[in-house]
Amino acid sequence: MEQERERNGRLCCLCSGRAALRRPKTLQQLCRECFFRVFEDEIHQVIVSNGLFTRGERVAIGASGGKDSTVLAYVLAKLNQTHDYGLHLFLLSVDEGITGYRDDSLETVHRNQIQYGLPLKALDRGAALLKVDKLVTGHNADDIAETVLLNILRGDIARLSRCTSITTGEDGPIPRCKPFKYTYEKEIVMYAYFKRLDYFSTECIYSPNAYRGFAREFIKDLERLRPRAVLDIIRSGENFRISTTAKMPEQGTCERCGYISSQKWCKACVLLDGLNRGLPKLGIGRSHGVIGASGDRNERNGGKTIESKQCGTLDF
Repeated sequence: MEQERERNGRLCCLCSGRAALRRPKTLQQLCRECFFRVFEDEIHQVIVSNGLFTRGERVAIGASGGKDSTVLAYVLAKLNQTHDYGLHLFLLSVDEGITGYRDDSLETVHRNQIQYGLPLKALDRGAALLKVDKLVTGHNADDIAETVLLNILRGDIARLSRCTSITTGEDGPIPRCKPFKYTYEKEIVMYAYFKRLDYFSTECIYSPNAYRGFAREFIKDLERLRPRAVLDIIRSGENFRISTTAKMPEQGTCERCGYISSQKWCKACVLLDGLNRGLPKLGIGRSHGVIGASGDRNERNGGKTIESKQCGTLDF
């Protein structure tokens, strides 16, 4: 009887075929085909229930060559065809022009371009040149849960109010969508592995004492105890209510290039200024400053100047 139960435990809970994996989100035993189907169906439901796209829209997929963006490109292309979304899809990537920095991952993106039959252009400001209606990114459930915890730890009311939004930047020129909002990182890896997708694998390394590194390890520990912990954190973030008396920062434009920025200079201009002056780490850390045209240094704390950082309260 015990051996029979063991055999039954390895059967797919949906089709009773031989199970190939245990799903991280639900701990269900599934065969490959059933896993593919539920994985794709959940993303389809997220797209439909949140009205992410409108027929005929030009949608750019932020492509890095990594697992998240590769799976996103593959699944969106498949769902667009299967469910007849009527979208015009493009791959958008970043080439900083730094030899050896992103060569391998960009090669992967170029292969994806051929494999999925999608046009390839450059990211963000390139999206404006392409006149796309939406930009989708591969941010997954783990990423969003980490960000919720980070914004709580930092007391960042402005970002906490929007970090769980599935679509952001709706008041800007190009809204950004996250179809993988409720999709676990482990399941993205499993999908890519069993589908044998072509992606560039790399280890993401944080600075030793970075908040995000601690948040990620903490969430992994919680997930080992309770698989739905990732979704619970996201749901908690969705239920936060910002007090109406809290003063929120206003979106502005970069004084240097005129692009959208919540700071005096956008991040691209900060990094470019550092590279031009032989200080490549300028603007990367939380305590670095930005030297403007006047030569003054604006001390930063978590991406905001100390003087402009607003405090607020949360309603639960």
